[in-house]
Amino acid sequence: MGRKDSLGTGSGSSTRLYLIRHGEVANALGKKVYNGQFDIDLSPNGYKQMEDVAGFLSDKPVRAVYSSDLKRTVIGARMIADKHNLKAVQKEDLREKDFGRWEGLTYDQVAERYPDEWQAWLSDPVISRSGGGETFIEVQKRVIPEMEEIISSHRGEEIVILAHGGVNRVILCGALGLELRYIFRIEQGYAAINIIDFFEDTAYVKMMNYQIGGI
Repeated sequence: MGRKDSLGTGSGSSTRLYLIRHGEVANALGKKVYNGQFDIDLSPNGYKQMEDVAGFLSDKPVRAVYSSDLKRTVIGARMIADKHNLKAVQKEDLREKDFGRWEGLTYDQVAERYPDEWQAWLSDPVISRSGGGETFIEVQKRVIPEMEEIISSHRGEEIVILAHGGVNRVILCGALGLELRYIFRIEQGYAAINIIDFFEDTAYVKMMNYQIGGI
């Protein structure tokens, strides 16, 4: 993936990626939870958010819709695909970061039960194997090749990837030419919409963390 700051203008046909985060999850009402690869449903508000995103994309010439294989992304991907008479495709490598034994726990619960792991995570979330799960470096190694294969299969088209906060941040860091240590400088709210144009030699982020109805 090329870097905008070193390559200047893109050349050749581009692929427009609508990179979406799933809607609000059922166990995170008013609190922050490490769900990771825990297969949680959306909340009623999360379903509504995905309906709104599907409506937002309904007049776009979307040619393919991808998501992880976790329920909270599959739901929204199917809503979007239905608007375009498409079948959503699930990719395991687009799953959220594996948080191991932290999954399903709130931030406060993790801090109380695993204080040493929690401090290591706060000190360096890129290399921290939080809860015995993955590092963000490992997430990057599976997500970026999968994303690049998808992009190369749809040159000149507009497509959707509906994924997770961590996955989206990894993709956006790559598109912006940022090191992973800056990953949490990128906000990804529930149902966030990002638009990235990928050329052969570079990428341009056209919109980031847009949320229908405001933040």
